[in-house]
Amino acid sequence: MPAPAHFTPFVPASDSRPEFTLRALILGGLFAVLFGAVTVYVGLRAGLTVAASIPISVLSISILRAFGKASILENNIVQTVGNAGQSVAAGVIFTLPALIFLGFDLESTRIFALALFGGWIGVLFMIPLRRQLIVEEHGTLIYPEGTACADVLEAGERGGSFASRVFLGLGLGGLYTLFQNDNIFGLWPSTPNWQPSIGAQHLLKGGAVRADCTPEYLGVGYIIGVRVAAIMFAGGVFSWLVLMPAIYFFGSHLSAPLYPGTTLIANMSPSDLWKTYVRPMGAGAVACSGLITLLRTAPTIVGALTQGFKQMGKKSKAAIAETGVLRTAHDLPMSVVAGGSVLLVVLMVAFLQFHPVPGAQVGLFANIAAALLVVVFGFLFVTVSARIVGIVGSSASPVSGMTIATLMATAAIFLVRGWTAPAFGALAITVGGIVCIAASNAGDTSQDLKTGYIIGATPWKQQAAVMAGVIISVFSIGATLNAMNSGLESFERLPTPIAISSNIYADGVQNKGPFSRDHFALTSKNLPTENTNSQSPGAPSLPALPARVGSTEASTSKEQITNGHDYTLLNAIGSTTLPDGKYLLNPATGKIEIQWIQGIGSEKAAAPQGKLMATVINGILTQKLPWALVLLGVALVIVVELLGVRSLTFAVGAYLSIATTLAIFVGGVMRWMVDRAMLHQRAKEAIALSEARDLQLLPEGETRPEEVLALESEEISPGSLYASGLIAAGGIVGLLGVCIKLYEAATERDFPRFSDHNPFHHDWISIVMFALLAYSLYYFARKPLEAK
Repeated sequence: MPAPAHFTPFVPASDSRPEFTLRALILGGLFAVLFGAVTVYVGLRAGLTVAASIPISVLSISILRAFGKASILENNIVQTVGNAGQSVAAGVIFTLPALIFLGFDLESTRIFALALFGGWIGVLFMIPLRRQLIVEEHGTLIYPEGTACADVLEAGERGGSFASRVFLGLGLGGLYTLFQNDNIFGLWPSTPNWQPSIGAQHLLKGGAVRADCTPEYLGVGYIIGVRVAAIMFAGGVFSWLVLMPAIYFFGSHLSAPLYPGTTLIANMSPSDLWKTYVRPMGAGAVACSGLITLLRTAPTIVGALTQGFKQMGKKSKAAIAETGVLRTAHDLPMSVVAGGSVLLVVLMVAFLQFHPVPGAQVGLFANIAAALLVVVFGFLFVTVSARIVGIVGSSASPVSGMTIATLMATAAIFLVRGWTAPAFGALAITVGGIVCIAASNAGDTSQDLKTGYIIGATPWKQQAAVMAGVIISVFSIGATLNAMNSGLESFERLPTPIAISSNIYADGVQNKGPFSRDHFALTSKNLPTENTNSQSPGAPSLPALPARVGSTEASTSKEQITNGHDYTLLNAIGSTTLPDGKYLLNPATGKIEIQWIQGIGSEKAAAPQGKLMATVINGILTQKLPWALVLLGVALVIVVELLGVRSLTFAVGAYLSIATTLAIFVGGVMRWMVDRAMLHQRAKEAIALSEARDLQLLPEGETRPEEVLALESEEISPGSLYASGLIAAGGIVGLLGVCIKLYEAATERDFPRFSDHNPFHHDWISIVMFALLAYSLYYFARKPLEAK
């Protein structure tokens, strides 16, 4: 439908104000780097992301105001540039970690190039759609996040200041994380843990209850609300307190390993059970629920495509009249859109041809085919994403479902062509990754352009700002991804070295040659008391280590390996001999002695969407999957759907560690408590107001100042602002901890930390401190924002 004739933006088209200024670009670039890195950190750990436009707008209003008068258009450019980092990072973490799960290295240059290609494709393909989606259908497509962000910017222009609540969450959350994070000071345990083994029958043995008590999980839980958080936690409870104890109960008496495991179930810890049996099932559940989500939104997607094709090339008379006159009608010219798109395709082919994934070289024809698939699926899902976020919002956009569809179609084409070698799996992930990043960025770009339309921004300046935000943020996104993969990695000696046979290399195990490092720290685990007798017969005994108070599963001690080059690196994918992962073979003994557990894919950075994408590729190209577990996940999703519950959230919760979902659930409970308290308070105020008017103490139609503030703050919830500060604090200080681990590995120097035997290093201390942080969220979420 055409835009209402009476609509007037906040800043009229005839009004020229500072907009694309150097300070706005610099501040927005800083936010793009910051929120891009935080999104990578939180997304890899929690499996979800949160919108950044409103927190960035709030911070920008206060920061620019401190440096002199700032226009609303400048603040809009800041949030546009900054939000690009979050949207690109979301697309990256959902797909590119799959390269690691497929056994390939993830280089910074590859992340940079693919993120840049995808981010710019998302912007360029969105530009021709702006007039139709944002202007002509202004009364039809709401774009909820974009509209809310415009409300924030308008409130700031009128004098509102809300940044203090974000900074408060940032300060308290950062201080808490310094002492909670075991990579930094570790004053108390980061993850309190209970492994039940109740009574003589050892009830619930094999399961665990633990919570990763971080401020970012608390903030995420508050923002997504108790309903979503509870469904996610239900998935965790099913995996960790139903499925894993059941696996242990039925499998602990087996005398041989149960595929895909390679050790006896009786010898497995809860984390081992989770990695071996729950994650394949969870990947199947996430894949199935993603497809269901895609099918559920198919009518909307078809409608989006139909409307998009109908309007393609059309331009209303009003639009033609505006083009040469109005500042608010100027997009980047089509010559830039067409020329830029062609240039990106050429650069993409050149990059794939001359800088392939190490060990995944394919021919020129395959690379050209991949680039063409990116164009086809990219245009298709950019169009879908740009429209669908106007209806359901960015947080509910089925980007993962679109990516699954892209991967399935790409892998099917490769399968028909006979391109089933591992190199083509990497190429398929490249196609899916670029399309996912493009769709994610197109959705957020649409929200930003909606904000700009409401406040009266210049479209071409916003579009240029998004492209600038993409190129700025990709540096921090790649660095953060690799830093987490290296900083959270560990090397563990296998309880029983595995002798290799002559046919192991035909069983999904690849010889990657000599290990590239000479020095690395080997982590040896000392199992807790209830598992001390679970070591395999004949396994070499490990030295007794002092028990770590409050540890999640085992105390750890490090020994330095100085002859790493003497080992051979093996990579297992779909093997019946080894679980998927990387291993070090000692040629002198002919046995696999060490497992190299990379940070991405570990319990601390599970990357569920990346694992899902790798599962889809493996399932189609290699057809080597633990199908029994995958199909169990599919059946579980069907049951959940029949119960009337949206299964994607449950499936992600079933895949993640319960340590993640329990902490997020606490944040959701805080949101529920705050909402209840605020409803009760508003009801009391409404009664008091009605009584005051009845007594003629307040004239009809007049409201108290505090009522006005409450109404103005509905779109700018104090709890959401404080929770945003907690998320940023957890991400920033958590990344500081990762950098400290990298420093220790590079210099072989230990960072000074509190001893594990200090009087605060107990699980109950960790629980009390997390409860105090949760209470601070409850308190400041109820405390009204101050008008200035």
